[in-house]
Amino acid sequence: MNLVTIALKSIRQRGLASSLTALSVALGVMLMVTVLVIHGIVTDVFSQRSIGYDLIVGPKGSDLQLVLSTVFRVAPAIETLPYQYYLDLQNDRRVELAIPFAFGDFTEQGGFPIVGTVDEFFLNEYAPKQEFQIRGKRLSRPFDAIIGSQVARENRWDIGSEFKLVHGGAESDHVHDEKFTVVAVLAPTGTANDRTVFIQLEGFYQIAGHEQNLIQSIKRQREFYGQSLDEKEIAKEAEELTKKFHLDEPHDHGHGDGHAHHPHSHGTPVVQKRVSAVLLRMKSGPTSIALSTELKRGLQAQAVNPIIPMARLMNTFVGNIQKVLVVLTALIILVSGVGIFVSIYNSMSDRRREIAVMRALGAGRQTVFSIILLESILLCVGGGLLGVLLGHGLVFVAAPFVEAQTDLVINPLRFERLELILLPALIGLASLVGFVPGMTAYRTDVARALVE
Repeated sequence: MNLVTIALKSIRQRGLASSLTALSVALGVMLMVTVLVIHGIVTDVFSQRSIGYDLIVGPKGSDLQLVLSTVFRVAPAIETLPYQYYLDLQNDRRVELAIPFAFGDFTEQGGFPIVGTVDEFFLNEYAPKQEFQIRGKRLSRPFDAIIGSQVARENRWDIGSEFKLVHGGAESDHVHDEKFTVVAVLAPTGTANDRTVFIQLEGFYQIAGHEQNLIQSIKRQREFYGQSLDEKEIAKEAEELTKKFHLDEPHDHGHGDGHAHHPHSHGTPVVQKRVSAVLLRMKSGPTSIALSTELKRGLQAQAVNPIIPMARLMNTFVGNIQKVLVVLTALIILVSGVGIFVSIYNSMSDRRREIAVMRALGAGRQTVFSIILLESILLCVGGGLLGVLLGHGLVFVAAPFVEAQTDLVINPLRFERLELILLPALIGLASLVGFVPGMTAYRTDVARALVE
């Protein structure tokens, strides 16, 4: 009979106490595993792994606000940039891909944010090695829309559904007359795309009230580029654009009647178009740094590496909460270890005669010490393995409910590298708490224990 078999038999003899102490360890490890998995998911959301672009270009201001509005769509846009600047970035030899975003409106039902963009956005990765899965067709007409999975679920929309927009949020009473039609639905991504409605950028500019005053638009663009603000030059440019795009003719936007009454549009001059942000994928890392540094010297725009403000937000808020939870669960495991110590130590007085008999039959002090230590390790490791199973089981059961409430895509089989530390840590804890009872068994007086 080997030492492990003897230790297991001893544990079974104290079945109830052993089960309770192992269960306490299992519950502590279960909480630890759950915290680690949730932390890993949140870290993915608050890191560059949740966006497949190197830089976000936007107006000067808070880099965090730019990221929150562009990536998470939970903050208002800082300001806008000239559409011409987006075209300049698109033609920059350092830029591999440039995607414009235009914000400002929300759905009348549900208050989901509207993003005006181009179809190329859906043809590229939304996060590293993550591509959009789309049911439906691409944006082809100005009043087409692609909706996220959460929008589809909460509003009960599908391909063919029609909706209107409001300016400034669901509480606003400024409802646009234009109707948009859903042409595609995105599969869940676990990002803000799930609760976003995407419309064609040209359709965004055709919404009544989105057009900019021509004179003011020319002035703003000239100011951005540091050009002359001569009134005569501006007036002449405005006159030429008015004639070219027939801006003096009344345009019917089809208010209230959907796609059927959107007539031919003469188009919108570039100078009247604005974008809220531009997502950039650069050709190399050094070019990202060079462009960011270049824009820092200017006064009108900024280029933000999204990982920097995201990491700052993570460390400031989410990171501290995670640390507190890890400390609390570690204390729970430590208390469980103390429970194992108390259980084994208290049993020593009842087992003195048993230990003395073992010694009398030839078992050495080292053997007795090893058996007690093995009991502690088996209880800790057994409880720990049960806790790992329970922790992942809890994540597996909770995943559908969490996804339904937050639209975070959770892999129930997700494994965090920090979990690998749990087993060695439990063995170390078991060795620590089993040492004193083991030494008590080691020092047992065989003669006195046999006559008692």
